Amino acid sequence: MSAARPGGVIGLAGKTVSRLGFGTMRLTGPGTWGDPVDRDQAVRVLRQAVHTHGITHIDTADAYGPHTAEHLIHDALYPYPEELLIATKVGIVRPAPNLWAPHGHPVYLRACVEASLRRLGTERLDLCYLHRIDPEVPLADQLGTLDALKDEGKIGHVGLSKVTSEDIRRAGKEVTIAAVQNVLNMTDRHDPALELCRDLGIPYVPYRPLDAGTLAKAHGVFAALNWLLQLGDIVAPIPSTSQPKHLEEIVSAVTAGGWS
Repeated sequence: MSAARPGGVIGLAGKTVSRLGFGTMRLTGPGTWGDPVDRDQAVRVLRQAVHTHGITHIDTADAYGPHTAEHLIHDALYPYPEELLIATKVGIVRPAPNLWAPHGHPVYLRACVEASLRRLGTERLDLCYLHRIDPEVPLADQLGTLDALKDEGKIGHVGLSKVTSEDIRRAGKEVTIAAVQNVLNMTDRHDPALELCRDLGIPYVPYRPLDAGTLAKAHGVFAALNWLLQLGDIVAPIPSTSQPKHLEEIVSAVTAGGWS
């Protein structure tokens, strides 16, 4: 594994990891559904991220595939390096390609965590996000389930995904929040949750940092990621790609910006 940490480092879920992470959503088939067209390449890009480029923050979710990305991570990287943080997310069901629905029933959340543990081949999820808050289930029940699993040693830290500032305040009364994951990029530039995370010292993990490649074409990878990294040392973007060459361009752009 490379000694360099692209983007520098950040404290996240009890580990010191690279500020530049790697998102796995694009490693699945079209519609975030099923296996990738080239499974060997998906495995190769994961290994390249960790072993060649020194990325130590891998972001995934049980809904990617569903289940595909977690299987790929296990096949590519197990046994995991001690310094590697694998963050996953639970609380969404996938009725069909491109369809997503929150499902926060406590029994379902517990089943999701147990299944992710099996797929990833680990005894504990270092960081587990509530993928979406289910408006049909009391938030205290959703977070209470994840917090109970934390007490049981099956989750290390709990995060929130796609939330407002008010959601964060409400959730903070129920559980210690280890990270917040929201959309933020040069197109979607304003998220009040970022300011709250700064005030509370919560790591902020922007997904879609390149806006599905649109910003890379319009402004260049360097400009898009540099804009995010300059927002503060709590910001840890997780670009996603299925192409080894594109991953190399992403890491090179961050390194060229002096973020290492």
